[in-house]
Amino acid sequence: MARIVMKFGGTSVGDIERIQHVARTVKAQADAGHEIAVVVSAMAGTTNQLVGWTRNIAQVHDTREYDTVVATGEQITVGLLAMALNDLGVPARSWLGWQLPIRTTDMHGAARIQSIDVTGIEERFSQGVCAVVAGFQGISDAGRITTLGRGGSDTSAVALAAALGADRCDIYTDVDGVYTTDPRIVPQARKRPMIAFEEMLEMASLGAKVLQTRSVEMAYVHQVRLCVRSSFAPETPGTIVCPEEEIMEQEVVTGVAYSRNEAQVTLRGVKDRPGVAAQIFGPLADAGLNVDMIIQNISSDGEQADITFTVLDDQVAKAREVLDELQDMMQAEEVIFKPGVSKISIIGIGMRSHAGVAAKMFACLAERSINILAITTSEIKISVLIDEAYTELAVRSLHEAYGLAQAQQAQ
Repeated sequence: MARIVMKFGGTSVGDIERIQHVARTVKAQADAGHEIAVVVSAMAGTTNQLVGWTRNIAQVHDTREYDTVVATGEQITVGLLAMALNDLGVPARSWLGWQLPIRTTDMHGAARIQSIDVTGIEERFSQGVCAVVAGFQGISDAGRITTLGRGGSDTSAVALAAALGADRCDIYTDVDGVYTTDPRIVPQARKRPMIAFEEMLEMASLGAKVLQTRSVEMAYVHQVRLCVRSSFAPETPGTIVCPEEEIMEQEVVTGVAYSRNEAQVTLRGVKDRPGVAAQIFGPLADAGLNVDMIIQNISSDGEQADITFTVLDDQVAKAREVLDELQDMMQAEEVIFKPGVSKISIIGIGMRSHAGVAAKMFACLAERSINILAITTSEIKISVLIDEAYTELAVRSLHEAYGLAQAQQAQ
């Protein structure tokens, strides 16, 4: 017997028929003798509708009341799923975030989980009852309902698995695992049977939409084994996300990720003095801008520096506003905004022990006449910035260059 947390996203519980299908999937695990806690999102489209209502009422509103409204989507889902399970003969009880409780910070709309009291669930497990828990929500120390931000149900599931000491956390979604790249771009993309936490974290942060970044980070910290599998074909083996020590053969490159709709921002001729970077990036962070790929080049005389970074396309106007306010402090000769770029990344824990990985990437792109605008690296990833028009060509070319489809073709 195992203790398993099963998480189902919005498309998986999109209507009554799908909720009943989820109930049958959960029943199969319960019938096998496992202790089951299910975490669910709101039905597909519900959260968007609720967010729309809050904006229609008031463009500027109290975020505490915003959370009160948008958290209701999950309340509907947990109740319906618990009813469906009971109808199938599986004893089940629904739990909202405040009922466990799931304690969070008071940053409404983007709260972070601090602790989960699983005493009630443990008691119900001893009685053979399946727990159905609302994802995405919790309660602050002030007693107000909080939400974790978009994709927060994944984080709820991993946190609950850690609190319960679960054997694994199954993330059911509309894909059947983690692929070497987006199969919509490369039909020969291969599903990976296993992937290391570090690799999955990089892939999630670099554009792969399979798992939410915060959930992978939490799984890594608490060493919660994840399994990504299809809610529409639950019998199909998925992808295990686990410590790298469990992976017998570590490929040099595990996958190719991409992120469109990026914008490159370059500050030319910034005075090179201590603290200038903090004076620039501090206000950008305070404005809620997600800055990435920071590169700094010092001039030959050591007096000036060029600073390049990326933001999302839809954040350019806000970034321009913040930088305009900093103009006197920066004393930059020029501020250049280049929208319409893409970030292409290769990821693999095998890079640590192999030379020439970057050289192959650069040569591959050069052969396709794809110009590299910026480069950043870490121990297990290399990212480049290119014109968005070349995104699919770059992904296909790199996927082929590193032989990521070879194993599939050989089968």
